[in-house]
Amino acid sequence: MLVSVTQPSIAADDDSTSARKAAISRDDLLAAALRLIGPHRSVSSLSLREVAREAGIAPNSFYRQFRDIDELAVALIDLAGQSLRKIVGAARRRAATSHSIVRDSVTAFMEQVRADDKLLHVLLREGTVGSHAFQQAVDRELTFFEEELRIDLVRLSAAEGATLRDPALVAKAITRLVFAMGATAMDSPPEKDAELIRQLSQMVRMILAGAQAMARE
Repeated sequence: MLVSVTQPSIAADDDSTSARKAAISRDDLLAAALRLIGPHRSVSSLSLREVAREAGIAPNSFYRQFRDIDELAVALIDLAGQSLRKIVGAARRRAATSHSIVRDSVTAFMEQVRADDKLLHVLLREGTVGSHAFQQAVDRELTFFEEELRIDLVRLSAAEGATLRDPALVAKAITRLVFAMGATAMDSPPEKDAELIRQLSQMVRMILAGAQAMARE
């Protein structure tokens, strides 16, 4: 998992359990929600009572940390985005050329998809099946990715003596493409990953080549 969150122990649902869990943290509730979701279950389908029961607390105790289940889901999306940016950003910073930045970033991203990383799965799923609030949260995280990628692409292009036409739009095209393909990869068998990485890397390079050609016009 990208970021570890405190894993609460699950006790019987009785009065003593509620007493022991009176000081439950946000991380406890986030961990409980993550345990309930899976490849075929979105966080948007969770109920407040389910999460409270999984965390071992009374439903009313949930409100000490979150206003409602939507606020918890948005917190999960934000956590997923922050975590993934650290991993993919580190891969980009290690890259010496525009070709290696593509390969290393795509590989790092796909490795996380296959790592049974529920946080990443939340980020990939909620942008298409979640509520409007969830989709806005995912879009916000993608915008952060785009800005960080734009900065790195400009830096590497300058180091290679090249320029890009509209780097912000290039970064947006690449980010949206990679996330769309990542969502597809979750439903594909792992043995297809190598070919998917090859195709995705090639598509990203084509976007970059086109942006460089347009800058020379």
